[in-house]
Amino acid sequence: MKKLAFLLAAIATLAFVLVGCGSDTKDSASNANQEFSVGVTAGPHAQVMDFVAKEAEKQGFKIKVVEFNDYIQPNIALEQKELSANSYQHQPFLDNMVKERGLHLVSVGKTILLPMGLYSNQYKDLSTVPNGASVAIPNDPTNGGRALLLLQQAGLLKLKDGGTPKSTVADIVENPKNLQIKELEAAQIARSLNDVDIACVNTNYALSAGLNPLKDAVVVESKDSPYANVVAVREGDQNSEALKKFLAIYQSDATKKFIEDTFKGSIIPAF
Repeated sequence: MKKLAFLLAAIATLAFVLVGCGSDTKDSASNANQEFSVGVTAGPHAQVMDFVAKEAEKQGFKIKVVEFNDYIQPNIALEQKELSANSYQHQPFLDNMVKERGLHLVSVGKTILLPMGLYSNQYKDLSTVPNGASVAIPNDPTNGGRALLLLQQAGLLKLKDGGTPKSTVADIVENPKNLQIKELEAAQIARSLNDVDIACVNTNYALSAGLNPLKDAVVVESKDSPYANVVAVREGDQNSEALKKFLAIYQSDATKKFIEDTFKGSIIPAF
């Protein structure tokens, strides 16, 4: 009887192990086939990602594109594991949010460069800009510094020590035209052109407002700008197979051609 009981116990244990192994295999397969969700902002990032999702679908890889209307929530959603990755921001902006909010996010690859432009409904020659002219710049830290660097590139002001992405209005050391700097939400600036003399506008918002950086901007950020956009993920996810597959599709010749054909040089592949 003891031998029989031992044998039955051994069989039960083996059955439990086999069932457990089967469950792990099933769970692993399920995880491998889960959607890869990517947060983007409305405009070019969403357009490019929609194309990438279609390319991925051809390979049996499901990408869910989640669109946001601001610069903050895509990083918060990624941190809270509501997304697999996001693709909408440049490195200085990501660095700033990681530092300020204690996020555990890292960049894993470059996407596109959306050069910031200087726009005006009144002045196409900056030498005619009058004293006391109003200038709108983004009110978030990194894009604000970026705008000030663009104004310096245009010869309208000078910044302390040549300026950095972290420059603020307090770092202006020369302002010969006594420009009146107005810090506004980045998404609203393109639609405020009638209310200011000059505006520094991010390309994604310019395009959404019907502006073409190549035709309408008085000055465009130089092509060697450090503000290429990046894909961000949570720390620890840098080497996931799903991410590798996603990056390979995004940084492919097909995606590069789509960007070049669609945006005609106003947006540049950065990979």
